[in-house]
Amino acid sequence: MGKLTLPRHLRRETRNWVKKILADYELESHHTKILIQAGETWDRIILARERIKKDGAYFIDRFGCPKSHPALRDERENRIIFSRLIRELNLSEEAPDPRPPGLKY
Repeated sequence: MGKLTLPRHLRRETRNWVKKILADYELESHHTKILIQAGETWDRIILARERIKKDGAYFIDRFGCPKSHPALRDERENRIIFSRLIRELNLSEEAPDPRPPGLKY
């Protein structure tokens, strides 16, 4: 595979993480795309955490009712996506497939 240019929109720490994985593993091109998506997703998790830290996890709406910050949902959804992308990469050769077996009908 030719030299890969990592997206500049990834945070520096995330780009370093992606570079380390690319150095440690031989990935096919479609796996590299999954890895970059995982990095983008991780950055969205960090962004949500920063927003929650700044604004607080909950607020009172105009009717006086407590509401959760929308970034809590974003963080949760991106954590699920990140976990699935990492599982799809299957970087640990020794570990069995962590997914539960499919249902048999």
